[in-house]
Amino acid sequence: MFDLVYQHSDFLVINKHPGISVHKDDNEQPLLAAVAAQTGDEKLYLIHRLDKMTSGLLLLGRNKTAAAALCANFAERRVEKFYVAIGTKKPKKKQGVVIGDMTRSRRSSWKLETTKHNPAITQFFSAAAGEGRRIFLCKPYTGKTHQIRVALRSVGSGITGDDIYGNETADRGYLHAYGLRFPYQGELQQFLCSPSVGTLWSTPEAQQAFIQWQQPWSQAWPVLAHKK
Repeated sequence: MFDLVYQHSDFLVINKHPGISVHKDDNEQPLLAAVAAQTGDEKLYLIHRLDKMTSGLLLLGRNKTAAAALCANFAERRVEKFYVAIGTKKPKKKQGVVIGDMTRSRRSSWKLETTKHNPAITQFFSAAAGEGRRIFLCKPYTGKTHQIRVALRSVGSGITGDDIYGNETADRGYLHAYGLRFPYQGELQQFLCSPSVGTLWSTPEAQQAFIQWQQPWSQAWPVLAHKK
């Protein structure tokens, strides 16, 4: 279900495996229970969420006080999150910013609107991933449901293996929480975790992109003209 990436006295960082839900099931969270069983914690607090198909870095609080401070970091947008994804088709643009309101669509999906009243904001770069696919490095400024999945769909490159927004079936949904950086008690915490589950991550082109993106927080990210 997960790999333990880092243990702090106040929080844990794990690498959640794809296909594992972080949502409550009958008032229980099997993932948190499994982590607690390994670390010996009586109770863990989920600081943010990842979609079921999404693997990667997930932050858990080890006590109520720490959880409140860490949640405040997210609410105040002092947390930098970085994701990698593989898209099936060539995007309309290779890098840039996707901005727009997100509204409910059919089934459990969302769609991107041209309006910008309370917009989802996603910055991205992309590179060749082999066999006509693209690999993306994304930095969401906001934290909307399905934000990156909708953003990449809107630029014409739905995520490979995404059964809602994608164009192609695969061995998994190719979205991974790759990097996380945030302040805590006066120190800057930063974590990087490359994806390991999924055959398409291992193409020579994708591996070259990971070499270029070893410090995602140091990339020359597109300027955000719109902030809310």
